[in-house]
Amino acid sequence: MIRRLQFIGLCIVVAVAAFSTGEAFLFFLVYLGLLIGGGSYIVTRVGLADIEAGYAISQLSGHVGDRLRVTYTIRNTGRLPKPWLEIHNPTSLPGGLPGRALSLGSRSERSWMVRVPLTRRGHFRIDPLQVRTGDPFGFFEASAGVGHGFTLVVYPRIDALPFWRLPPASIEGAHAAPERTLQTTALATAVRPYAPGDSMNRIHWRTTARASEIFVKEFELEQTTDVWLYLDLDAEYEAGEGDNSTTEVAIRAAASIADKAIAENRAVGLTVSGHHAIVVPADRGARQRLKILQLLAAVEADGSTPLDEVLVTGIGRLRRGMTAVVVTATHDPAFIRPLATLRSRGVGVVVVALDQALFAPPADHEAAEALRQHSRALHHALAEYQLPAYTVGPGVRLDEVLAR
Repeated sequence: MIRRLQFIGLCIVVAVAAFSTGEAFLFFLVYLGLLIGGGSYIVTRVGLADIEAGYAISQLSGHVGDRLRVTYTIRNTGRLPKPWLEIHNPTSLPGGLPGRALSLGSRSERSWMVRVPLTRRGHFRIDPLQVRTGDPFGFFEASAGVGHGFTLVVYPRIDALPFWRLPPASIEGAHAAPERTLQTTALATAVRPYAPGDSMNRIHWRTTARASEIFVKEFELEQTTDVWLYLDLDAEYEAGEGDNSTTEVAIRAAASIADKAIAENRAVGLTVSGHHAIVVPADRGARQRLKILQLLAAVEADGSTPLDEVLVTGIGRLRRGMTAVVVTATHDPAFIRPLATLRSRGVGVVVVALDQALFAPPADHEAAEALRQHSRALHHALAEYQLPAYTVGPGVRLDEVLAR
């Protein structure tokens, strides 16, 4: 725009000088300016004619660490070549999507793919594709939007926890891990050939009809050690930066534990104490997993309510046989007493503690020593009430820490 105004202003000055002096050279410059300006305008106007473009993304959701694949296609269906085209996608993704400048011959097509790493959880917008062109002098430009925008949801990274186990349930007819039983339960998991002594009501008729041989169902004790997760996102205790901050590690731990529990067919509930306390009622299945991941993709460490108040408020949601898993970076031991009262009600308790001194050790020696003393006092209090606790630091593997 500035260059265009400068060109127009220069043309006006030359035209005034030409008509004032009658110099032939100045009239030549006026005609040349009109030719350049008019030609540039026409080139820009026809620059996007007969252009077809589109793009496709590989997924609308993913986890931190995944790669998003975006495929672009642009086609010139006309006879005139397109010497300069710029293609890019405006987006709120960290790092953006790389654009490309190219030229197209007559009746030609170009396709390419870009791979973008997903480095941060959250909800991000990918706007329609923008195709832009202009003239060689930069006086004019034309652009067009192609397609529709998308919202990309990036979930926190999930670590596999193959060796992590919840405490066993304390109710009859349940078990902490899959276990075969001779009694009939609501959890039929397999079929096997009929053996003498099997009851007729255990026959699996569909398999029997298909195999022309009698098959009976096998049952397991139901894993009723359900989980209620408490994710503490108190802004006062946030430390570290980026993927190695207490917030991101806490969210990753909560997502991994919820994924593990849901894969074991347990009911999982979630309470997040952020700016507002958010409660996801306990449920099973893939839909519950999606609800939890969508919430964890959006939360931030902006809470101000102490953890002990959150636990006292939500203690009525816990029933006998459940396990409360608390993920927190606080070093205030006030939350331990409400947890200790749960054991008398038959509710298991597990604490995943993020050591603030490991994430962002203060430069001041006295402040660092004070943090270490708070951490030791917290673990001493947890041990005094015999509450199992796991200490998590930055850059550690959750599966190794939670397997201890």
